[in-house]
Amino acid sequence: MSAHTTEKLVYMANQIARNVTHEPDPVAMIADHIHAFWSARMRADIFAVLGEASLEPAARAALERLAAHAA
Repeated sequence: MSAHTTEKLVYMANQIARNVTHEPDPVAMIADHIHAFWSARMRADIFAVLGEASLEPAARAALERLAAHAA
């Protein structure tokens, strides 16, 4: 996994988060979207940098939720 790939995944997760902030449960929507549309490899790559990535709070919460279920 390259730094470029990681940066792109973080960008994408943050973009999803910004687009659903108006929803009643943005964390669930982000988690559902990432689960449905990201490959297992993409999810694993972002889980690997979850602690150090600059994520929007809702994106971080969604990814932490997904990571907990993936383990």
